[in-house]
Amino acid sequence: MANALELTAVSKRYGQTSALDGVDLTAEQGQTIAVLGPNGAGKSTLLSIALGLLPPTSGTAAILGHPPVEALRKGLVGVLLQESGLLEDVRVDELVTATAGMYQKPMPVERALRAARADGFAAQRIGKLSGGQRQRVRIALALIGDPRLLVLDEPTVGLDVDGRRALWQEVRARTGEGRTAVFATHYLTEADDYADRVILLAKGKVVADGPVEKIKELVGGSEVHVTLDAAEVGVLQALPGVRQVRVEGGAAVLRTNDSDATLRALFATFADARDVRTAGTDLESAFVSLTGGN
Repeated sequence: MANALELTAVSKRYGQTSALDGVDLTAEQGQTIAVLGPNGAGKSTLLSIALGLLPPTSGTAAILGHPPVEALRKGLVGVLLQESGLLEDVRVDELVTATAGMYQKPMPVERALRAARADGFAAQRIGKLSGGQRQRVRIALALIGDPRLLVLDEPTVGLDVDGRRALWQEVRARTGEGRTAVFATHYLTEADDYADRVILLAKGKVVADGPVEKIKELVGGSEVHVTLDAAEVGVLQALPGVRQVRVEGGAAVLRTNDSDATLRALFATFADARDVRTAGTDLESAFVSLTGGN
């Protein structure tokens, strides 16, 4: 069975700038995969090359065993990109119906609209819609071909809670049927909650790849969260067990290999320490540690 998506030694250069540097990625069918990274890490470039929208400087891409352009032509891929315009002077249901006519075996229009939570304004003209409603229309258009692979770039931007929940319910239902979804997002909680696998990019390279829990284990240890009147980074870094310190205003997060020793020293050193709690490493902390992003 062909992989849903396969990138082999893909690089992309713009003059002296490297957007991607020898990226290998194999996505098996039936997975939900999150592509994460700081701004400029290469996420959108990776997805554009995977879809055949951007030629790589070197390397190859394939979707379900086909060149990307052929896979798109066969209707195997549904796409939602950050920059995707919509016709302004047509009704939502007219646009989705017209798009359905481009596929051999489309999803029923009513189902696509319902899955995207766009059925409530299907008779409205697109020019009258809010930003969140437009995003729901884009989701319906990505779904209407009933694709084997969904590629979603920042899919929940502008969506309310109901819209986000509906999207991830649909994604889960599809991957449960053996289909595949690859998405890029800045919302790390979405990756934590819904991704089977996370790929972390930094400076055009894959720095981590695996299930969410495995990514967290790469960082290891635990975290101590504390509020201080004056959080001195140098003093905090010198506490026993501390490997990394992150300070935002008076709040500090200490990543430590020995939380007991860190806590004893923390209270002995800072009489004003308060709101102290410990936690396991979350995906955001792993993201910052492994990519240097924020």
